[in-house]
Amino acid sequence: MRRQSSLARLLGSAAVTAILAAGLGGCQTMADVKGALTSKSEPALASDADPRRAAEVYGERYRANPKDADAALAYGQALRTTGQRAQAVAVLEQATIAHPGNTALLAGYGRALADNGNSQAAFDVLSRAHSPDNPDWRILSVQGTALDKLGKHEEARRYYTTALKIVPDEPSVLSNLGLSYMLTRDLPDAEQTLRRAYGNPRADGRVRQNLALVVGLQGRFAEAETIAKGDLPADEATANVTYLREMLSRKDNPRSGGKTVPVAALNRPD
Repeated sequence: MRRQSSLARLLGSAAVTAILAAGLGGCQTMADVKGALTSKSEPALASDADPRRAAEVYGERYRANPKDADAALAYGQALRTTGQRAQAVAVLEQATIAHPGNTALLAGYGRALADNGNSQAAFDVLSRAHSPDNPDWRILSVQGTALDKLGKHEEARRYYTTALKIVPDEPSVLSNLGLSYMLTRDLPDAEQTLRRAYGNPRADGRVRQNLALVVGLQGRFAEAETIAKGDLPADEATANVTYLREMLSRKDNPRSGGKTVPVAALNRPD
């Protein structure tokens, strides 16, 4: 249990919002999205320090008037923050029905679908949340992660590339791009991209942990542990790398029966 908890901290991530699943060798790689929709399309929570309180506040406001678009958007964000993904989808779906042209609601709904693993639906909804003549790099990044989960990696990378034309060297987009390369076993490209992300002063600790993961997947466990220690207590960083080493060993062991093992997680924005 301790190792699973520390692994979650190493492989768990932030900013943007879906779960990627694709083969990495014999392993199953899970990834959540980083760099998705932030304050540009969604209101701030009532209390960043107490998301459950924010869910209560916005929930009361939403129930008082379910057709209040701002309340629905804020309530949906609060539900996602507290892990109530299916409920967030339901709330935002109804809101988009009531306000079909509201792009902020469409963005929030698409994000909630991505959180909930509905990748194709998320991509379709997000396509309606912005337009080619006015693209939102955050939405492009989320669409990329949805495509990665669908196994459309080359297409996903075109979305990341387009986003990077708008915000060059944005670490959250680079992190998603690096993990996209990881999903297709292009580990040197993944490492190079994640190092570029990590070199940005705005990169957070989750970029570091993604870099540590990719380095570890290439068998450089000591280096991965050194990288991971920048954000985690030494004992947890060591446990993470030990678990990764054992996991890869099981992958290569024919007696393991070829079972897939959860390896990695991408990032969430809020």
